[in-house]
Amino acid sequence: MFKREENKKLCEDILKEVAKRYEMKMEELSVMPDHIHAVVGIPPTMSASQALHLLKGVSSRELFKQKPNFRKRYPKGHFWSLGKFYRSVGDADTETVMQYVRDQRLEQTTLDSIPSTTNRTS
Repeated sequence: MFKREENKKLCEDILKEVAKRYEMKMEELSVMPDHIHAVVGIPPTMSASQALHLLKGVSSRELFKQKPNFRKRYPKGHFWSLGKFYRSVGDADTETVMQYVRDQRLEQTTLDSIPSTTNRTS
């Protein structure tokens, strides 16, 4: 879904706005073609599960509102998959984790610059 730069930027803006609205701090964010990497600081009263639920739910609703055609691709109304992965940054320093997220973005940029080849038969 996020192969188009316009959609990627919209998703980034929406996720940052959701984080701000709920007093989370988006430390690092990389929107990949089919998933997201993020380092998010959350208030001490919020669980990681609750933060993820808010980020996914509110951003999904806003993306469908701003891009009604997304509903054609996701007719059941589930923009994000049901799966999730999150972890706290206790066993690694924050800068290491943020660098990992940045590296994922750079790696994807490099992959995107490789021209795709198709097998053609004459």
